[in-house]
Amino acid sequence: MTNQKRFNVAVVGATGAVGEQIIKLLEERQFPFQQLKLLSSARSAGKKISVCGVEYTVEEARPESFEGIDIALFSAGGDVSKALVPAAIERGAVCIDNTSAFRMDPTAPLVVPEVNADKIKEHQGVIANPNCSTIQMVAALKPLYDRYGIDRIIVSTYQAVSGAGTRAIDEMLHQTKEVLEGNTVKPDVLPVSSLPVKHQIAFNAIPQIDKFQENGFTYEEMKMINETKKIMDDESIKVTTTCVRIPVVYGHSESVYVELKNDYDLAEVRELLAAAPGITVVDRPEEQAYPLATDAAGKHDVFVGRLRRDLDHPRGLNMWIVSDNLLKGAAWNAVQIAETFASERPE
Repeated sequence: MTNQKRFNVAVVGATGAVGEQIIKLLEERQFPFQQLKLLSSARSAGKKISVCGVEYTVEEARPESFEGIDIALFSAGGDVSKALVPAAIERGAVCIDNTSAFRMDPTAPLVVPEVNADKIKEHQGVIANPNCSTIQMVAALKPLYDRYGIDRIIVSTYQAVSGAGTRAIDEMLHQTKEVLEGNTVKPDVLPVSSLPVKHQIAFNAIPQIDKFQENGFTYEEMKMINETKKIMDDESIKVTTTCVRIPVVYGHSESVYVELKNDYDLAEVRELLAAAPGITVVDRPEEQAYPLATDAAGKHDVFVGRLRRDLDHPRGLNMWIVSDNLLKGAAWNAVQIAETFASERPE
């Protein structure tokens, strides 16, 4: 990215999995930062990180850390965002928040740049990054929504353990080794580390991501439902979800059934998706070519395939959507927002 104006940038949660990816992307994309401040919890403060050949020392995130900061990218958990985003805004920073803290705040735009980049300019100090599983789905559905309209979405997700953090990755790898060696395992992290009951993830599928709500859906499922309506700016879309954790390290996969409002041509659907920004179509079933988590890992795009008409509903469409949950599902989407904001900021 090139832009004459340069910005003072802070990354909050710099030593976490998403924070590390954000820093890598800022470097790769040559984001126009004048100063860079890397912030974390007190536990991680003091760590050294090299960016563009310069060694930075990670500092503890405090309200005063945001003095002189233009753009702050937050990825350190909802509680940290709730505590520090107001302090950053008060000091003049625009915050791009990767947690759920502000997603449903009516004053905070919830942005996927391929879908609703125009909402960025409506910010009042904070721009929210949607949930990883929501991002890839709406990015793939937006071209279809614009052309045909959408009446109903039914989605089942198959989500990587990296979405639950590095401890979940370690647990899956350890459990896999133990099971293969014929040993018993004692789960400690998944499905939710703060809940008393834990389940084995190795060689398993856990139909719970986050805590259950009174309506029987999990918080993760309700995020997808509510965020989809907000991003599409259409409360009439009917959405139902089932979110499942599977033993994959990187890359969320989704089986999406969508009922369009108008009839469609399947060849046109493929053309619309292939022409859409950030979408790669892999849909050659005769060659067994379709999106795989192993292929999507490390890539920025959302991959779409298994496109086929429903056998019973005349406007029903089935599709398979895969994306790297730490990149497009988190860090890359946040950096895209920052780039769009920076490019539109007056000199």
